[in-house]
Parts: sequence; C-alpha cells; structure tokens
Amino acid sequence: MSTKVEERTYEDAVNWLREHGFDLIEAPGAQVRVFLKKYTVSAAIQKTDDGGVKIFAYPGYLIGGEISKLVNKGYQQFLKTTKTEVAATADHLKALHQFAEEMKEGLGLPSLYNESLGTVSESYQYDRIKDRDTPEVERPKRPWQAVKAKAAAKKASR
Repeated sequence: MSTKVEERTYEDAVNWLREHGFDLIEAPGAQVRVFLKKYTVSAAIQKTDDGGVKIFAYPGYLIGGEISKLVNKGYQQFLKTTKTEVAATADHLKALHQFAEEMKEGLGLPSLYNESLGTVSESYQYDRIKDRDTPEVERPKRPWQAVKAKAAAKKASR
C-alpha cells in the first residue's frame, strides 16, 4: 500500500471527480466552489489561494435537498438537517463511507486508518445531556444554577 499521497490541483481534482461519476454543480455566486453528488451523498469543495483544493462542506447524506450532518448518540447514529433528524441505516452509512473514500482519492487527500474502518460522525453525544458539548458560557442555565445565582445575588445585596 502506498503511503505517498498524490496532491492534485483544483482543476485536476474536478476532472478526476467528473471522470469517476460524481455530479458537479457550480455553487451560486462562487466560481471557485463546487458541490459534489454521488450515492445520494453530497459535499462541497473549493479552490485554495495556491491553486489546490480543500473541503468546504463535509460529506452528508441528502435529505430533502439538504446535506445532513451525521450525529452519533452512542446508541444510534442520526442524520440531522435543519428541519429533521432521522435514524441512519446501514445503507446510509455505507453510501457516506464510499463517497468520502472516493472523494478523498479524487482530491489527493490521505485516507486515515480510523476513517477507513467505517463512517466517522461529525458530532458525538453519548451522554444525552443537551448542550454539554457547547462552551460553558454559551450553555443555558439549568434550573438549579439559576436558583443558586439568584440566592447569591440576594445575599450580596444585603
């Protein structure tokens, strides 16, 4: 197995993807960004300042014309969009994995061992506690925290 990655220019990557069955759609208003579609999965790539290519929107299964985000909740993986969340099936995960591997080959990106074993989620929410993965200052106050803050403010005003 080769450990050398063949880096491609944006134009070379676009040509390779076209030749290997990817549907390419120009992004509206941006001539250096393209949406890729294959296996009912989509992603977006863009041209870098030095003529290379980078991923703009990571692969996601298309649900209602929107690229979903794969969320792992420990007991089940879900495909989440702004409007809905559906349980990911084996077919969904297989399509995502196949698309990601082919896209990386087309872009000349390395295929990492842990990603090659199976589908990697964008988000992991094992503990089911809402907002735990957001920074502490952005989390909403829990009822017991609000009571403590109120009591501390009352005590300070005396």
